[in-house]
Amino acid sequence: MPNRAEYNLYTQINIETEHELPEQRIQEAVEWVLRRHDVPAGTGMSIVTVTDEEMRRLNRQYRAVNAPTDVLSFSADLESPPDGEAPYLGDLVLALPYIQRQAEAEKHEVDDELILAVVHGTLHLLGYDHDTPEHQSVMWAVQAEALEALGIDIVVPLFEFDDGGRDLEAD
Repeated sequence: MPNRAEYNLYTQINIETEHELPEQRIQEAVEWVLRRHDVPAGTGMSIVTVTDEEMRRLNRQYRAVNAPTDVLSFSADLESPPDGEAPYLGDLVLALPYIQRQAEAEKHEVDDELILAVVHGTLHLLGYDHDTPEHQSVMWAVQAEALEALGIDIVVPLFEFDDGGRDLEAD
């Protein structure tokens, strides 16, 4: 078996749920994305699950959007870690109830929808965005590559933009 880069993934579950998180699949998804981008081994990141209400609060506070969403990414914004410390990418916040409803509405497996959110959020931590049609095209291509490599058959539709290039689904 080839050497696999190892990354430090910390998870924190802040909600009561009967759904057991697929921690091994989450780790594999994060590792695939980080290896694909040549992120150094030992790099860390956190994944926190929250309620829809907590996600609404965070989305309102940081994006001025008064609604829950599936995932928010908070980059650590460190150019280089302090001496002796492993690099730290940042935090993903996942609204598990939102993801569960989204999976049901799209007729996807909850775990697949969760992995999609993890891949999407990790790409944001790496600097990808979907704020313009061009950026979205690049991000969606890498996201699709990751999902295919992870055995997830979900095609994410493109967001629509107005004539000014503004994401119509951002608000």
